[in-house]
Amino acid sequence: MGYDISKKLLQIQEEIAPSKPKIIAVTKYFDENAIISAYDAGLRDFAESRAVEAREKIDKLPEYVKSDSKFHFIGHLQTNKVKYVVKRFDYIHSVDSVKLAKCISDFAKELGVVQKVLLEVNISGEVQKFGFNPEELKSNFSQILSFDGIRVCGLMSMAPLGETEENIEKLFSEVIQIRNDLGNEFDIKLPEISMGMSQDYKIAAKVGATMLRIGRKLFE
Repeated sequence: MGYDISKKLLQIQEEIAPSKPKIIAVTKYFDENAIISAYDAGLRDFAESRAVEAREKIDKLPEYVKSDSKFHFIGHLQTNKVKYVVKRFDYIHSVDSVKLAKCISDFAKELGVVQKVLLEVNISGEVQKFGFNPEELKSNFSQILSFDGIRVCGLMSMAPLGETEENIEKLFSEVIQIRNDLGNEFDIKLPEISMGMSQDYKIAAKVGATMLRIGRKLFE
């Protein structure tokens, strides 16, 4: 299967200008050839959501792609799959509990690394979604910061499907505010905000996301 990604990437970049967030190609539904095509189009960040399948796919990539790319884990992560993700991925976007943060930290220390993570915020309060609600995040934040095998780099969030653009913008703006509040209260820089997917990346870029997770818009 061929992928014509360059034109689609240019279109996305034009749509979100003058914002310049990092565009992360979500390749969870596509094979290693899609990653190579995206790399050839200039992308260097790739996201997967299934730990075991992702490991196998990444291992199949040419060395020049692997060594010059960053890999992001964006799916729900069970503690028994942490061993497949730590160190192999540059960022884990989906840290949704204190237990998971501690597990990642412990395993990272065993490997002698500090794992970059983002904390997932369930901003809309949907029961079917994972993540901290804002109050939980604030009350647990200092404990998470104490885990020295991880580096908290920012927050991740997803908008509900079917919401109006106005409501999505409001929810995304709340994530930015939560990041700012945490940074001020705990005197820590949280540079990354991962939000915005194929259906709402323009809104995310507008309010200040630094990472957009885009799959379908690039590959289909």
